[in-house]
Formats: sequence, C-alpha cells, structure tokens
Amino acid sequence: MTNIKVIIPAYNEADSIAHVIKDIPKIVNEVIVVSNNSSDDTEMNARNAGATVLVENNRGYGYACLKGMEYIASTSLSNLKKRPDIVVFLDGDYSDYPEELTKIVAPIINDNLDFVIGSRVKELREKGSMTVPQIFGNWLATALMSILFRAKFTDLGPFRAIKYDKLLDLKMEDKTYGWTVEMQLKSLRKKFSYTEVPVNYRNRIGVSKVSGTVKGAIFAGVKILGWIFKYSLKK
Repeated sequence: MTNIKVIIPAYNEADSIAHVIKDIPKIVNEVIVVSNNSSDDTEMNARNAGATVLVENNRGYGYACLKGMEYIASTSLSNLKKRPDIVVFLDGDYSDYPEELTKIVAPIINDNLDFVIGSRVKELREKGSMTVPQIFGNWLATALMSILFRAKFTDLGPFRAIKYDKLLDLKMEDKTYGWTVEMQLKSLRKKFSYTEVPVNYRNRIGVSKVSGTVKGAIFAGVKILGWIFKYSLKK
C-alpha cells in the first residue's frame, strides 16, 4: 500500500481547515497541518479534525512547508514504516477540492511519474477564485519557464504531489513565496518526470494573505521571477 502524507501550511485558517481535512481521502496515512504563527483557532480546529499539528513561528509559506518536511524526516528515522512514498502539498483555505487528491497522486502510483501539479484550468475555476494578478503571474511565470527551460507547466498551483525521495533530492530552501516555483524549476533541472492534472478551484474561505493584498502580490511576483532568472543564468 502506498504511504501518502499531506502537508498543509496554514495561517489563520480557523474557518476552513476542518473542511479541508474532512474532505481528504482516506488513502492518506497522515495529514500534517503547520500553523504558520496563527493567532486564531487554526491549531485547535485542525487537531480536533484529526490532523497532526505543528507550529512554525517564522512567517512564510516555505518555512511552513519545510517544518512539515522536517517532521516527516524525524518520524521516518525512528520508524521506517512511517516513511512516505508520496508527499502532497495542499493549501488550508478550501479553495482546492481535497477529494481530488486521488487524481493528483494517480500518475505517480499508476505511471511511476515523479511529480504532479494540480492545474487550475479556466473552465474548472469558479468565477473570482483567482485574481487578475494571480492569473497574469501564472501565465508569465509558466511562459518564461517554457521559453527558458522548455517546460510544459501551465500553473504554479499549490495542490501538488511528489515522490518523497525526489522531494528530498530537491533540497528545497525557499522560505516564502518562491516555494512552488523553486520546486518546479529544480524538478526540471533534475529531469524529473512530471505532468499536470486539471483540478477544480473555488473561492477560498477568508481573505488571501498573498493575492489578497497589493504588497503580497508584488512580493510573490518578485520572488517567483527571481527564481526563474536565477535558474536561467545557471543553464
């Protein structure tokens, strides 16, 4: 049986986190919620919904993801049966459909691919679920990756799955907004096999901490473009 663990970075997602956890398919062995310095009931609600709850006080998406990976590494050392085959990353705002996790992991389980992105295609997106800066940023980033690296990505979607050994091989380092694009760029450099799976996407519960603010959108854009140009210089 495939061992699957889910990492959910969450900052003040008290109203949504239990919905996310509840809708995750039972094939998942462990759901790990990393509270990124939340000041509401995110941690309590996640724990009550059955998740393993960690706390990362350094604010940043990448910080939270790295905390989840550190936990997996430490528990795997003490018990090899807890070592996952696949790690899935999923946001805590309920914009994705957690039940579609089976679609995300299927290419890894059935076709032995290394890496899968849930692509938020236009026809499956609820109106207003992605802001204009998000849509443009995704287009620009994936277009640049296509030109510079011949990549076939169409999205930087946060709903994604990767083989655990491949994830470790990436040596992820970004602490904030560049986490998703770093994973994709390093996967290209490592020549991992990958694909995208179209997924549904809806308006999130609550206000986005990134795309919902001008500051967040600018910082995210700068960080993403920075990673792309950094890797283009390494070619």
